[in-house]
Amino acid sequence: QVQLQESGPGLVKPSQTLSLTCTVSGSSITTNAYVYNWARQSPEKGLEWIGYITYSGTTYYSPALKSRTSISRDTSKNQFTLQLSSVTPEDTAVYYCAVWGATINAFASWGQGTQVTVSS
Repeated sequence: QVQLQESGPGLVKPSQTLSLTCTVSGSSITTNAYVYNWARQSPEKGLEWIGYITYSGTTYYSPALKSRTSISRDTSKNQFTLQLSSVTPEDTAVYYCAVWGATINAFASWGQGTQVTVSS
């Protein structure tokens, strides 16, 4: 079973870049069983999908966030990373990493989530 753990700063200043890492255990991120996603949730916007990276490194982003988003991976550490630039207080949310299971056609596992607050 795949397990996920988010890590990164809990406080980011406006205009800076938010950077979070998801450490994957139980499966290699280079196998084609899963697609690796980032999402966030806030009281104002609900659950919002941010983007994903595939086992081969292909990325796809939400059109609403595409201009500010970058998802990358470190295969040696079995991790994938989210960077969101030019943040504002509206980017305050609980951020989650999650894996989409290709064989079950559903989300197979979620991280516990990490609170990120954008404030000066």
